[in-house]
Amino acid sequence: THHLVCCLFFLKQMDRIIIHQQVELLEAVLGRETSSKYEIKNHLGQRVYFAVEENDCFNRNLCSRIRSFTIRIEDNTGREVIRVIRPLRCNSCCCPCFLQELEVQSPPGTIAGYVVQNWDPFLPKFTVQNESKEDVLKIIGPYATCGCFDDVDFEVKALNEMTTIGKISKYWSGFVNNVFTNTANFGILVPVDLDVRIKAVMIGACFLIDLMFFENSLDGL
Repeated sequence: THHLVCCLFFLKQMDRIIIHQQVELLEAVLGRETSSKYEIKNHLGQRVYFAVEENDCFNRNLCSRIRSFTIRIEDNTGREVIRVIRPLRCNSCCCPCFLQELEVQSPPGTIAGYVVQNWDPFLPKFTVQNESKEDVLKIIGPYATCGCFDDVDFEVKALNEMTTIGKISKYWSGFVNNVFTNTANFGILVPVDLDVRIKAVMIGACFLIDLMFFENSLDGL
């Protein structure tokens, strides 16, 4: 437990998390996928973690949004504090047999929780689970995830799906002060006293949502 608190010290104090993707020049010019890199910041814009997707070029370019990946999240000293693992899965809403599932470890090697896609014919739905695979929270997206440069909100809800406790937002304008405008790809809003392991899982959920619904979009960059 002490090791976990040390790893996620900054995350424990945060209720607003900014995830900003860094676009590689080669990718922007040639249109080819390169390894994704992200800065994870607090509401003041201070970087607290840095994330890199580990993947080979063949997997990224051939499999694209259905690819498997491992994202390693490091603190500013270079110590890995969170690991996000996604196996290769079908990405079709018409195929409920192989829905998305994501594992989050913190510290690496220790399960923090999971994100599991729930089949629904109309809405993007996910369940956030703890390390014992017990359901903790729901994430429910909108009917349409194309916001035409407006915010796209995935609501974080209690298990009854009635009470909203936070959100994961894409194109995140106006969520914090105007220093960020549209430079932040995603914003996560959660209660500050949420279990720090579940906060780590919410970061994993954000990466999964990005890959499933916004992988080919450069809006907000």
